Amino acid sequence: MAALGARAKVASRALALAGTDTKNAALLAAAELLLERETDVLAANARDVASGEASGATPTQLDRLRLNAAKLRSMADGLRQVASLPDPVGEITEGFTRPNGLRVAKVRVPLGVVAIIYENRPNVTSDAAALCVKAGNAAFLRGSGGAIESNKEITAALRDAMEKAGLPADAVILVEDTRHEAAVEFMRQRESIDCLIPRGGPSLIRSVLENATVPYVIDGDGNCHVYVDETADLDMALEIIVNAKTQRPSVCNAAESLLVHAAVADAFLPRVDTALAGVELVGDAATRVRIARAGVATDDEYATEFLDLKLSVAVVGSLDDAIRHIRRFGTGHSEAIVTTSVAAADRFVLEVDAAAVLVNASTRFIDGGELGLGAEIGISTQKLHARGPMGLRSLTTEKWVVRGAGHVRS
Repeated sequence: MAALGARAKVASRALALAGTDTKNAALLAAAELLLERETDVLAANARDVASGEASGATPTQLDRLRLNAAKLRSMADGLRQVASLPDPVGEITEGFTRPNGLRVAKVRVPLGVVAIIYENRPNVTSDAAALCVKAGNAAFLRGSGGAIESNKEITAALRDAMEKAGLPADAVILVEDTRHEAAVEFMRQRESIDCLIPRGGPSLIRSVLENATVPYVIDGDGNCHVYVDETADLDMALEIIVNAKTQRPSVCNAAESLLVHAAVADAFLPRVDTALAGVELVGDAATRVRIARAGVATDDEYATEFLDLKLSVAVVGSLDDAIRHIRRFGTGHSEAIVTTSVAAADRFVLEVDAAAVLVNASTRFIDGGELGLGAEIGISTQKLHARGPMGLRSLTTEKWVVRGAGHVRS
């Protein structure tokens, strides 16, 4: 593992000096190679899916794992999209001249070696590599055993594309040892890793918190709420909750809990019951009075990121109660309010502590592509360095550059 990290560190120095055109050429070549090798990539993925089915993987896990021609084209499009984005490296974010004539600037520079540890999502391999390389970083990748065959084929295409464009193949390195012990060792490569980003469920996040000795940015749980205020347009609210819950339930920006103001509960919850007929509903007593099929919601369920067609529901007496519920059970990912009241929207935006807050929009919009960042490396739920969807700028840091003319300090 140390040897792999050392190789990534060497490659990162070359990437930090690479021009925008070279990095873009590498990403465009990677997109073409992925499509040219579709047969090999999909065959490898089929082996992973078969292994997952044999080992009892859940439908959600298989959904994240499975690739097809359309998803492969989407991965290639993601590489091209990142190539089309402005290069953040070298951007002057601040500049001023001191009274003594010193010229001071802050300039964006790469982080160095960005390590990504992730579970059963082979599309992350190309997304992560694209963002890391465009931001001038080496991508040091450790996927799960469940996707290892897919990841090896995808990485091989990426590495060949790097060399084709004149960059080191080690701009992208995949750790092929999928043992738990290797994952722990990966998280402790202080000599090489500048930033670690985990993308996975609670068990992976716990492992990072317990074992990592390198700097990390947590891509945390998405226990996202939609609150329907007493002034809400109920047609709009229904469309938003259906989209937020069912458009893709296995992702972190899907809604997991619905809060409904008591003043509109009688009118709204029966409509929710019908519209979410394929979704398991659990709720409090006030919900169960209005939705007969709803089960009893425990505190654990209100705190759970289901990543499935299941939704917890609660009737609240006020905006204050909704905010208190979110403070108690939310994970700081994405929270939405549906309201026609500007005052209620402003209070919700001000008082809800989350990486993203939405007004009259689905939580599914909290995504790098949807917000114009291109492919994202993850969605940070912490507050230092990066928060919310992490795009190219989140994979850089800033360097102070001070220019003088023989200045000395008195």
